[in-house]
Formats: sequence, structure tokens, C-alpha cells
Amino acid sequence: MEGLFFNVNSGFLEGIARGYKAGILNQGHYASLTQCENLEDLKTQLSATDYGNFLANEPSPISTTTISDKATQILVDQFHFIRSNAVEPLCKFLDYITYGYMIDNVVLLITGTLHERDTHELLERCHPLGIFDTMPALCVATNVEELYHSVLVETPLAPYFRDCLSAADLDDLNIEIIRNTVYKAYLEDFYNFVGGLGSPTSEVMQTILAFEADRRTINITINSFDTELTKEQRAKLFPAIGRLFPEGNNALAKADDLEQARLVCDNISEYRSFFDSSSSAQASHDVGDLGVAALLEDRFFRMEVHLNKQAFMQQFQYGVFYSYMKLKEQEIRNVTWIAECIAQDARDRIQDFIPIF
Repeated sequence: MEGLFFNVNSGFLEGIARGYKAGILNQGHYASLTQCENLEDLKTQLSATDYGNFLANEPSPISTTTISDKATQILVDQFHFIRSNAVEPLCKFLDYITYGYMIDNVVLLITGTLHERDTHELLERCHPLGIFDTMPALCVATNVEELYHSVLVETPLAPYFRDCLSAADLDDLNIEIIRNTVYKAYLEDFYNFVGGLGSPTSEVMQTILAFEADRRTINITINSFDTELTKEQRAKLFPAIGRLFPEGNNALAKADDLEQARLVCDNISEYRSFFDSSSSAQASHDVGDLGVAALLEDRFFRMEVHLNKQAFMQQFQYGVFYSYMKLKEQEIRNVTWIAECIAQDARDRIQDFIPIF
């Protein structure tokens, strides 16, 4: 039934998103990029792709930061084009995508206010997709109490902050707890929203969001080892969705080391391979817990790419918009990584990116 009506309001935009996706760099492009001798060569190679002459007006020498910023701006412009042509419920779906970036931006402003930094300078470091109309109003706040109340009044994130936190919670020790608490509320809300949109959007998006929730649960667990975070506090940060929920979450809340976390994740076949690789790498290279966490993060990114590529296998659903954003972000990370390796002459690590197609 959804196929009968989906194209009336969203068929054009789905076609646009799939067209954008066709411009994502492939293995041939990456092979050319990794052979560049300097960033000027990289700029020339990128000009032959869908990026075009996006660096044409940039003075030499080009920095890797400039490449990343300009590539991100292309993605932002594409998103705003889709958002400006969307109608409900796609409008609301696209707004939910921006909330994740808004959370990072607000947490950045809170951190700056705690350290008495000029919040106007911090605005320049905010992700452009997380900028909202009333964000400059947050810069008026001179202390955390004022900032908290501004967030409650001026931002779309108000329900997440109001239900999870109070102004007394905003301090240096709690900043990552704040980020994870608010993100937990956001993920659960987004999950429930897409569930109400019906299949196939709910089927595609809930699979992706369930993985994102599990990834955050595992990362919180590993990063909380040997810290002041109690097991009770850790459990409160876990999203109440995902394939690990609820038994896996309960077990991870009680885990004391990486091995116990691995045993919990063995129950999910897809996650088992991540830890097997990490364990063997730790045994052979003695990389330590931090190295294992880095290896895990790499496996998580690869799984995220796989799930987002699968989203394009179905039509008449909104998951393609979310998945394109995530795939394009991974591409920008890849290009930035290659650019950094070229700039620092680290050729031995230039292949350590995650190809998409």
C-alpha cells in the first residue's frame, strides 16, 4: 500500500537521494587518491568526481581542515535542498537526523561556558547541520544555569534535557554523562518515531538505530572501565533499544573487564566477529585495551556502512535519506584521512580507511 502513495510526496526526493548516492566515491577513485603526491594532486583528482571544483577558490597551500570543511558543506547543502522540498512526515524525519548534531553542538557550548570560553568562537566549531535558528541566543548565557534554561526554551532538544537532567548536573565531571544521557533519550525517541511510520521505513531504520544503540552501549561499557563511573550510573546511560537490550545491557552493566564484555556480545553473531578480531589482535600485537577499543570502533564503522548500504535495497521508505548522510560522512572521513596521510607523508597508513563501494 505504501508504494501507491509514497511517490506522491517523496518519490522525487528519494530519486534525488539515490542520485546523490551514485556519486559516492568507489574503489577506483580511492586508488587514484592514494597515489597522489601532494594535496594539490588530491584536489585535481577530486575535481574529476562529483565534488567538482569545490576547492577552486581556496588559496594554496590547501589544508586538510579546508578539504574536510568544504566537503562537509556540500553534504549540508544537499541536506538543506532535500529538507526544503520535503513535506510531513519526511520533514520531521529529517529534523530528527539533525538532532544528533544539535546535541553535540549544545554539549560543546556547555563545555565552553564551563571553561569561560567565548561562546561566539565556539559557534564557528559547531557542526553546520546542528545549527538552529535560536542558537545565537545560547551565546548570551554567562553561566551554566542560564545556558541550561536557554536550552530548555530555545532548542528542539528541550524534551531530552528536561526529562533527563537538571542544571545542577552540568559540570566538568558530568559532561560525557550528559552527552550520553541526552543521546540515549534522542535515540529512543527517534526509534519510536520511525516505528510509527510503518514498514518498510520502520524495518530499515529500526535495524540501523538498534545497531547504533548497541554500539553506544558497548563503547560506554569499555570506556567506563577503571573510571569513577559506577555500574549503576553506567546502566542508566544504556539506550533501552537494540539487539543487546535487555539481557545484554544488564550483563554489560555488571562487566568488569573487556573479556566479560566480549562474552556478553558473543550472543550476537555479528558482534562476535568484532571481538574475535580484537582479541586476536591484542594477543599478537599487545595493543592493550585502548588499541582494542580503536579496533572495535573500526569494525563498528564497517558494520554501519554495511547496514546503510542495505537501506538502499528497498524502495518507498525514508531510510535512504538517513543512510546517505551516514555514508557521505564516512566518505568525508576517508578523504580527510587520505589527505592527512599525504600531508604528513604517512604512506604506510594511507590504506587504513573504510571503502564504501
